[in-house]
Amino acid sequence: MSNSCGMCYLTLDIGNTSSKLGCFVNGELVEHAAGLSPEQVVAEAKRLRPRHIIVATVAAQPVADWQSQLQPLTQGKVIGFDPATTPVPLHNAYATPATLGADRLAAAVGAATRFPGQHVLIVDAGTAIKCDLVTDGSSFQGGSIAPGLQLRFRALHTFTGRLPLLAVPSEVTAPVPLTGTDTRSAIESGVLNGAAAEVNGLMAEYRARYSGLAVVLTGGDAPFFEPRLKGRIFVLPELVLLGLHRILVHNVN
Repeated sequence: MSNSCGMCYLTLDIGNTSSKLGCFVNGELVEHAAGLSPEQVVAEAKRLRPRHIIVATVAAQPVADWQSQLQPLTQGKVIGFDPATTPVPLHNAYATPATLGADRLAAAVGAATRFPGQHVLIVDAGTAIKCDLVTDGSSFQGGSIAPGLQLRFRALHTFTGRLPLLAVPSEVTAPVPLTGTDTRSAIESGVLNGAAAEVNGLMAEYRARYSGLAVVLTGGDAPFFEPRLKGRIFVLPELVLLGLHRILVHNVN
């Protein structure tokens, strides 16, 4: 990564186990990194010397702690993104904004920015599988939250006496047999085929209700879902970072 010498608008998506970073210059994502530890996040911020920073977190460490760590590294603002209080360029129709995950609202802003004026369904396949709706490119409506692939495998192992702990296969695009002929393949069919069918079912319901719906796929398990989802989809791995950048611009300009 090159040093952006204070021109960077830095976006930070702090997760429970690792974090993502995006550096935007003149509205373009010019650098990004994933799987960062807290120490690596701070080191990258020191190197980039960003003009402004926005931090979104779903981790236990309060966002205020990140703000105090990062403020000495910029001459501008360090915004701790709070879905309940931070202004966003999108109407938030969620009934309980204080309980809304920062990543969900940031992804919605990113999708609305990429598809102005359209209905958009965001499928974020990560630790949880979240399907969220933006109507007319202007209003976040909410959506659904379900266990992600690894959580499903872990639940079967944890809450039963004899089922083994499995993981998403390394060959994520390989077909998964519909009918498992042993315990391992039966679990894989139930978890993997079941999750794909679940998401396809939700997509079909939304498409039936919202004409011209765009579907955006993101998240760590997006490579598994991409070949299994029906109809046209758009894959945007850095959707949350794109949304955070738009929120940052909205707040500093």
